[in-house]
Amino acid sequence: MASSWGKHLKISIWGESHSESIGVIVDGLPAGQKIDWEQVLAFMGRRRSSGAATDTARKEADIPEIQSGLLNGRTCGTPICALIRNNNTQSKDYSLFERIARPGHADYSGFLRYDGYNDIRGGGHFSGRLTAPLCFAGALAKLLLAEKGISVCAHIQQVGPIKERRFSLDELNDELAAKLNDSFFPTLEEEKSQQMQEHIAAVRAEGDSVGGVIECAVLGVPGGYGDPLFDSVESQLASLLFSIPAVKGVEFGSGFELSSMRGSQANDVFVLRDGDIMTETNHNGGILGGITTGMPLVFRCAFKPTPSIAREQRTVDFINKEEVTLNIVGRHDPCIVRRALPVVEAAAALVLLDILLSSDKRWDLQ
Repeated sequence: MASSWGKHLKISIWGESHSESIGVIVDGLPAGQKIDWEQVLAFMGRRRSSGAATDTARKEADIPEIQSGLLNGRTCGTPICALIRNNNTQSKDYSLFERIARPGHADYSGFLRYDGYNDIRGGGHFSGRLTAPLCFAGALAKLLLAEKGISVCAHIQQVGPIKERRFSLDELNDELAAKLNDSFFPTLEEEKSQQMQEHIAAVRAEGDSVGGVIECAVLGVPGGYGDPLFDSVESQLASLLFSIPAVKGVEFGSGFELSSMRGSQANDVFVLRDGDIMTETNHNGGILGGITTGMPLVFRCAFKPTPSIAREQRTVDFINKEEVTLNIVGRHDPCIVRRALPVVEAAAALVLLDILLSSDKRWDLQ
């Protein structure tokens, strides 16, 4: 099914942006795993709108209501079902889009795919609202990975034309991960955070939107996991990362910059450090032959600008077959990158946990 993902660890996301509720079923978690509810809520809170100039005015509590699979704070080993209420919807804003395609949205492609029966309100099942249950599932995965010393962190590497530096190998540690996870607008360079937020506010004042880049790292990953060709770590990560609305590009390690390097520059030289085998650089992002090397997994996701903007745009009435102009109303993020950052972390945690649990190396949480 299109809304289900995973091998050993399986998730199935349901609901629409303006339906009564949305949610996720998580299957495959071992029994007896302790779930710190405060950490789950804190992680989901990072995705929630703050009401600041960087975010949408739509504010939802996003408190998961557990229907099954958890008892006395521990996993039962059976499917975990979590329901999240939609309490702050304004569906009247969307009736026009049953026949008029918003540029950059899935209104027209959804109409073609589902013969006009798809829920158009708030973007329906195509909406970024569906990343809330993904974050819940990712929060569980992050907790289980942390038990094995594996942490996930990310920073906002670019907003519009404003860029900051990428992760350097010598700074990637649990202390940095904790600092980024506690930050409202996580960047490596403090002054860039302020510049990016000011740019988002300025773009919003012009009735426009802006995109950006999130760089993510997974620390403490053991080597030897993943498979070549069709089950490479890259392909499995990409499959879930590209399921995040607005992601239009994913690159690993030095990514596209590798194409302009020579082999003598791009190759990660192997060295011994205190008896451990590692590489001096990490241009390949901790993956060789589709298999983890034991170095940090590093990748970046490019997000397009939020397609809903407060400017008149040309489009088509696809029912009456005529060109029209459109003014979009409603509540929308001028830049989704800040709120998308924990979603990227959630996707990375889910993929890695699925790889570890599915491996014939029999990685064990017990």
